Amino acid sequence: MPISMIKLVHIAPAGDAALALTFSDGTRGHWSAADLIARDTVLTEPLADPAYFARAFIEAGALAWPNGLELSAPNLQRRLSAQGRLIGMAAE
Repeated sequence: MPISMIKLVHIAPAGDAALALTFSDGTRGHWSAADLIARDTVLTEPLADPAYFARAFIEAGALAWPNGLELSAPNLQRRLSAQGRLIGMAAE
């Protein structure tokens, strides 16, 4: 059985530093970037600006920003699942 790579297919604003994410397998969840922003690195510091955070986009199935920061869909999905925040988990 071929393994399909999970990708992001839709993102939408969901409050301060948060996005509603929809994955290619139909699962979805609300992701908060608060922990990421708290790291205060060269790549994450701009996300603290709501106008910059809102510039998020999907590139090759990953969550991305114009400064080159990319977060993989599988890792975002695993994190949401571990937090009990993933909705519509596909059957294995």
